[in-house]
Amino acid sequence: MLTRKQYALLQFIDSYLKKTGFSPSFDEMKTAMGLRSKSGIHRLISGLEERGFLKRHHHRARALEVLQRPEMLANEAEEPLPHNVVRGKFSSPQAPSCKVPLYGRIAAGLPIMAMPETLSYIDIPSDLTGSGEYYALEVAGDSMINDGILDGDTVVIRRTEHAESGQIIVALIDENEVTLKRLRRKGKTIALEAANPSYETRIIPAERLRIQGTLAGLIRRY
Repeated sequence: MLTRKQYALLQFIDSYLKKTGFSPSFDEMKTAMGLRSKSGIHRLISGLEERGFLKRHHHRARALEVLQRPEMLANEAEEPLPHNVVRGKFSSPQAPSCKVPLYGRIAAGLPIMAMPETLSYIDIPSDLTGSGEYYALEVAGDSMINDGILDGDTVVIRRTEHAESGQIIVALIDENEVTLKRLRRKGKTIALEAANPSYETRIIPAERLRIQGTLAGLIRRY
């Protein structure tokens, strides 16, 4: 059983992971839960870990993994629970999957050459995809570590030529370099922002860039 706050935090983390591919920061969780300090978030996360709902990968930035997703049980004849406790049932470990092409490595650092040919296909959880076409790339580099994207991760990309300012994109520069960065539009120029202070923001004219897709999810193997 979970308290209401534990349940709410787990639902927030799960939703954030599905939307962005990485876990929220402690500040974002604190704001979402309406708490004044991060210590309350630490206690909630510890409680979720102890109950087997959440796994925290220490020494890695923004690396929370949802192990089990509780769902509110409707019309179930059981004893009433205290007002601050919810029941949960757990998602099946055999989640549906689908195949997407794996197009090699993409730099989350200095741009590298794009790899246009499909090397193989990989299975990904179906809940990482929606409508549209998807593909996967292996991350090389550490420029996006503060957004929870690490060297060796596999990113799932929704193929599109359009993106909103602030989204993480696959950027094709001058038709021969590809990189994974956060997009910022600044008039007639584009800023490609890293999530690592060791890397500078790269600013280029908008006509030199083609968007190849937006980040839909992330897969990490241990």
